[in-house]
Amino acid sequence: MRATEFGVAARREGNAAVLELAGDVSGGAEPELLRAYRETGDTPVLVLDFGGVDYINSTGIALIVGLLAEARKSRREVQARGLTDHYREIFRITRLSDFMTILDDER
Repeated sequence: MRATEFGVAARREGNAAVLELAGDVSGGAEPELLRAYRETGDTPVLVLDFGGVDYINSTGIALIVGLLAEARKSRREVQARGLTDHYREIFRITRLSDFMTILDDER
């Protein structure tokens, strides 16, 4: 399996900050993911948009856990959207879905 370069764009959507993730979420994604998270400021809601994600490995899951911890410190609600059925199941098994709202679509 060939790795796809990670990318992330931060933008505002109403009272939410949206991180649009693309490529592979793995250890190499950490610097860019943390930079984008810091750009989101103090919005009450953080949306992780996985619509462009090709692959998430265990290190990527750990990065997501780290973002959840940071958001919880700031009392921010975290939502996820764009997850494939496979990653919805992974989030359920790892209990990530216990700490964020999993949205069905972009609406």
